Amino acid sequence: MNTNNSPSPSPHTQSRRPRGFAATAAAAAAAASADSTPAVSSPSASGKGKREREKEKERTKLRERHRRAITSRMLAGLRQYGDFPLPARADMNDVLAALAREAGWTVEADGTTFRQSPPPSHTGSFGVRPVESPLLKNCAVKECQPSVLRIDESLSPGSLDSMVISERENSRNEKYTSASPINSVIECLDADQLIQDVHSGMHQNDFTENSRVPVYVMLANGFINNCCQLIDPQGVRQELSHMKSLDVDGVVVECWWGVVEAWSPQKYVWSGYRELFNIIQEFKLKLQVLMAFHEYGGNDSGDVLISLPQWVLEIGKDNQDIFFTDREGRRNTECLSWGIDKERVLKGRTGIEVYFDFMRSFRTEFNDLFTEGLITAIEIGLGPSGELKYPSFSERLGWRYPGIGEFQCYDKYSQQNLRKAAKLRGHSFWARGPDNAGQYNSRPHETGFFCERGDYDSYFGRFFLHWYSQSLIDHADNVLSLASFAFEDTKIIVKVPAVYWWYRTASHAAELTAGYYNPTNQDGYSPVFEVLKKHSVIVKFVCSGLHVSGFENDEALVDPEGLSWQVLNSAWDRGLTVAGVNMLACYDRDGYRRVVEMAKPRNDPDHHRFSFFVYQQPSALSQGTICFPELDYFIKCMHGGITGDLVS
Repeated sequence: MNTNNSPSPSPHTQSRRPRGFAATAAAAAAAASADSTPAVSSPSASGKGKREREKEKERTKLRERHRRAITSRMLAGLRQYGDFPLPARADMNDVLAALAREAGWTVEADGTTFRQSPPPSHTGSFGVRPVESPLLKNCAVKECQPSVLRIDESLSPGSLDSMVISERENSRNEKYTSASPINSVIECLDADQLIQDVHSGMHQNDFTENSRVPVYVMLANGFINNCCQLIDPQGVRQELSHMKSLDVDGVVVECWWGVVEAWSPQKYVWSGYRELFNIIQEFKLKLQVLMAFHEYGGNDSGDVLISLPQWVLEIGKDNQDIFFTDREGRRNTECLSWGIDKERVLKGRTGIEVYFDFMRSFRTEFNDLFTEGLITAIEIGLGPSGELKYPSFSERLGWRYPGIGEFQCYDKYSQQNLRKAAKLRGHSFWARGPDNAGQYNSRPHETGFFCERGDYDSYFGRFFLHWYSQSLIDHADNVLSLASFAFEDTKIIVKVPAVYWWYRTASHAAELTAGYYNPTNQDGYSPVFEVLKKHSVIVKFVCSGLHVSGFENDEALVDPEGLSWQVLNSAWDRGLTVAGVNMLACYDRDGYRRVVEMAKPRNDPDHHRFSFFVYQQPSALSQGTICFPELDYFIKCMHGGITGDLVS
């Protein structure tokens, strides 16, 4: 038989490929037909059909992956740049609903969609988007009936994406042909209302009561001795009287692990802090408490020296690897190494278990103060000086500003973790620290690792720096998980450092040794803030805008404003609450002005501001080393009582 004589189907009679329910029905019909027809296909034809089906499955998988990738990018963009409140596992229905609500539509839970006001008219290709304003509440806009969109339930799922039946489409078009929302709004607005709205927009960024930033003052150390006894109650009252006269909102107290659990594991002595908190309660000041798991002492501490608990130091004599260690093997006893977070080397407990037991004991001891609302927030110390960083800038080990510092990962527990990471990556020979990273006081250009086009950007360098910074992130995640459990329903604060020197170099060497993988081609703060967002913490950023000796020295290539801009915007973009704290030696007039501008940015379109600011002082207020008129002026500016600049 000549197959060339068989009629070929016409193009216009060729049926479309069925979709959705239609495709399901067609498949079912084909299956039924196959069951009623005897199988005559050869084994080769059967194998060929199976291969075709497998190929079609693979093509379907590729199409689905491509579709999901596009959807993921769309959702990420809407979350980041459009401020759309999309759920974590949003689908296209969530996107459509969010876009519809943004355009002024009402979308109910069952999908019913309608508009409460006339749709915007269009001029050419530009649409006017309805804007919600308090001024519109007084307008006599004619209320229209909701145009409910009904979905034809006989449509297949594939058709639902493109076909929506509107019950009132024709009548709606006729009803609003001549309507102009802009004209209607302007006609019903009074001139005084318009002027009032313009004036409110002009002054919305002034330092007024609407942008009040509470100010807390850090209580100086030395009122509680190493036996946890309050040694100068009268001095405390005098100090609090000075704070009260300055109209501060509250006080911050450091609660030292080395004082409370000083002599024996899990033997906590809180008596001194109980007496101190009772005095603070008398003055009706709010209280924030820092869980201080680091040591205190040095140039700025005077005669006060607070070490880690004595029983921990005794363990350290036999096992020095519980402390951070530099490349030369020098131990740093400021705080415990993060390598023992999950190692049972502290009398049968891990590092994070020791921290948790301390926090839980505090929460139980002062439950009444939490209930009464005296304690409003808890700050968790996550490293030296209570900051989330490695102890890379130890003056005790010889560091001086503006040295790049040294990596602190050479204790045996950190080295074990590094070997595991290198083996998992498939390069066991990467289980080492860089051997050309210089010393504490080196400059970036003097090293082979941090110099321009240095090894920090090599394959090994990127691996090591990622592991090093990830260890910092994991430590924060582990401790904050337990802190959230211990201090349920209480605000948690984390202090983030300001490592501003060498910021204008390519490598950002000082930030790298501190644990922030933030060279010019990498954002080192985003992954940190993602973890902090997970635990809903308040980020307390160290404000370097105050005067610090060395800022004029351009050899250090400092950029405190650039660093502050990056850190604050990275936190705000992720919806984190941000607070501030000054550097210890910063209290000049120009510094106060810069801090006010940082705390309440005048030109921020999103009206971001600090949730509070902590003023820490090098000595007690009662010692008279602080210029009270300038400090009083600063607090009034933060509270919104003064709208002008600090400069006289």
